[in-house]
Order: sequence, then C-alpha cells, then structure tokens
Amino acid sequence: MPYHRMAPDEIDRFLKGPPARPAVLATVRADGRPHLAPVWFGVDDDGSIVWNTGESTVKGHNLRRAGRAAICVDDDRPPYAFVTVEGPVTIDDNLDEVRAWAARLGGRYMGADRAEEYGARNGVPGELVVRLHPEKVISAVDLAE
Repeated sequence: MPYHRMAPDEIDRFLKGPPARPAVLATVRADGRPHLAPVWFGVDDDGSIVWNTGESTVKGHNLRRAGRAAICVDDDRPPYAFVTVEGPVTIDDNLDEVRAWAARLGGRYMGADRAEEYGARNGVPGELVVRLHPEKVISAVDLAE
C-alpha cells in the first residue's frame, strides 16, 4: 500500500493550508438521506473545524436536528491526499461570532483585503457559526504513489 496516514502535524498543516481548500460537509436529512455541500472552513485554536451556514438551509436544519456532521477535505492534484473529520457539532447564532468567523473565512478564501466585505455580507442575522468537534479523523497522503 503506497499511501500512508498523515501525522497529526501533517493533518493540521493540510487543513489550515495554504492553499485554502474547501470542505465537503456531510449531514443526514430527517428521512436518512445524505446531504453534501461544499463549505469554507477554518480550524480554531481548540482544534474544532468552524464554518458559517444559514439556519434555514438544509445544512442548518440537519445540523440542529442531528447534532453531528462529517467533512472531507481533499487535494485533487497528484499524488492526492485527503482528511475526513467526524464528530458532534455545536451551533452559535451570536452575531458577533457569526461576523467574526464570516470575516475570517472570507479573508482565508478570498484574500485579507476582502475579509471585512465578507464579514459584512455573511455576518448577518439568520447565519450561524458551526463547530465540528473531532472525534474521528482519517487521512491519507500520496494515494497515487
């Protein structure tokens, strides 16, 4: 088997970037069907994976109901790599937190010069800050080697 698992510091570097890769968020609908959606995310100092979403979205409803999620972040360039993270989520609608994370994520993905723009655009009532608390992490690097 040519690929190997990443060490914890490799996982941290992979998730934090650069580059800032989007994650694919997996949640479960009320009827048991999976729901996948790309999200911008960041890693907080406590190791939680953080993103914003609207409370009235499919993601928002699923997260509130189930209280759990998974993300997958991949490098789609050879030799390929990925990290998946599963665990419980906490949800915060505090507008100061929502704006702060919206700005932080906007800066991460669109450049520091646009952080405040994204904070103002996405840091509004009806938006949430979601934290995924890692329980299980799976990784692989050099998949094509």
